[in-house]
Amino acid sequence: MGISDLDAWIEKLKKSVLPSEDEIKVLCGKVREILVEENNVQVVYAPVVIVGDVHGQFYDLLELLKVGGEPPWTNYVFLGDFVDRGYNSVETLLLLLALKVRFPDRVTLIRGNHESRQVTQVYGFYEECIRKFGSATVWRLCTEIFDCMSLSAVVEQRVFCVHGGLSPGIESLEDIEAIDRKQEVPHEGPMCDLLWSDPEEVEGWTLSPRGAGYLFGEEAVQHFLHVNHLDFIARAHQLVMEGYKQMFHGRIVTVWSAPNYCYRCGNVASIMELDENLERKFKVFEAAPDSSRPEKGRVKAPEYFL
Repeated sequence: MGISDLDAWIEKLKKSVLPSEDEIKVLCGKVREILVEENNVQVVYAPVVIVGDVHGQFYDLLELLKVGGEPPWTNYVFLGDFVDRGYNSVETLLLLLALKVRFPDRVTLIRGNHESRQVTQVYGFYEECIRKFGSATVWRLCTEIFDCMSLSAVVEQRVFCVHGGLSPGIESLEDIEAIDRKQEVPHEGPMCDLLWSDPEEVEGWTLSPRGAGYLFGEEAVQHFLHVNHLDFIARAHQLVMEGYKQMFHGRIVTVWSAPNYCYRCGNVASIMELDENLERKFKVFEAAPDSSRPEKGRVKAPEYFL
């Protein structure tokens, strides 16, 4: 697979033209070669754009790339939850994987709690793969890629990027590096917590109402930042109607990048730009216009806490 092949695939994917199953197998092989060499805490350099959940909202992802700029001119960190909920998880994930292979140093993909066999069998991605390809082969190929994705990233040794949040079992970045990430997301433990936890106005740690991970308060955030000499945490995982939310005096920020979530929530979305000095700038955007959404065969995903 050469550069010209990748460029052709990317242009076709942007037009919602899916590759064949055999082509997807080749793509996943290339992605795997890149991802297995990355760290649990992947090093990223500024300037960079941080992207929250996109959840299979393919046409909104195309809108996002217009707002933020196309790679390689823009450096991206995607904070996970690429699939489920939206009508086009297949196109969304394949485009991101193709961009990763084409521009491996300009596209960082972090695993979210939906990058999981168990979750995708309930919330849409598995069913979409069956519908579009007639078998579970593409789903299996993609879930094997999920197992290879980094658990977090650090921008310029100062900004910690993760899908969900912190864990009482993780004191340092070295603790994250020690995790064996190449597996299905566990139901509990540090790896699970990174993908499932949420910040909240609580003292210490409390079990999350999500059924996995924890709620953690300002003290936990301050401690983690202090121990690891970090400025703040960038994370996703929670719907924010305004597109982003800063908590604990700016020490943690939630970025949400799926506008009009589930095509009914009415929220705006955002991306967060970090410049060379790690100054934050939020770009808020709305859902792509209906005229750009030739979506067919829509199947509603199961209800699920937002």
